[in-house]
Amino acid sequence: MAQSSKEERVHHVFEKIYSKYDSMNSIISFQRHKAWRKDVMKRMNVQPGTNALDVCCGTGDWALVMAEQTRNTGKVTGLDFSENMLSIAKKKQQELKLEQVHFMQGNAMELPFADNSFDYVTIGFGLRNVADYMTVLKEMYRVVKPGGKAVCLETSQPTIPVYRQLYYFYFQYIMPLLGKIIAKSQQEYAWLNESAQDFPDKKRLKQMFIEAGFTNVQVKSYTGGVAAMHMGVKEPNNELSKY
Repeated sequence: MAQSSKEERVHHVFEKIYSKYDSMNSIISFQRHKAWRKDVMKRMNVQPGTNALDVCCGTGDWALVMAEQTRNTGKVTGLDFSENMLSIAKKKQQELKLEQVHFMQGNAMELPFADNSFDYVTIGFGLRNVADYMTVLKEMYRVVKPGGKAVCLETSQPTIPVYRQLYYFYFQYIMPLLGKIIAKSQQEYAWLNESAQDFPDKKRLKQMFIEAGFTNVQVKSYTGGVAAMHMGVKEPNNELSKY
């Protein structure tokens, strides 16, 4: 699929399903996505007063969770290219009264931030939807500070026989059906199946993190491998670290 056509299709998908996105996420993952993110946050150990960026932030859940941990002395930016998804994120922010969060429209492949700007850069269930995975990982590497962490939580491919077949059956047939019944968006949820199937497995994604420049890349699988966390560190510059 050409880069522009993938971008256009993904944009259409999320502009359409935004109002049902959160409820569908819970149904599709059997509510597990919240437990996965909670474990990832524990491993990230986000500190008060730090600066974080959530790329492809969608309806804002991860950015808002990070904002609670950075507290009002920190700052969190949520970036997404879907204005409709961001409208949901902004409503949540107003309800929670978290002033340290800012949501903005933008492209994950051309992050509008200076080098070395953030202590943490995250992307949750969004990397599979970009036109070029490596471009986004390199952008995440560019904007994270030396010593900072970049984290991806994403669907993955189970390796256990039978379980793997059940997973693909669910994604190919059951999920689009749920999308049709609940969100009136069968075609859009069929796209999410395609994007998940085409996504690199956890070993390949770890290698891509390393190729993007990250070190100490940790990988953690969840729920039999249906999702995985990849967390890498941007090594401090040895010369700078002397001062």
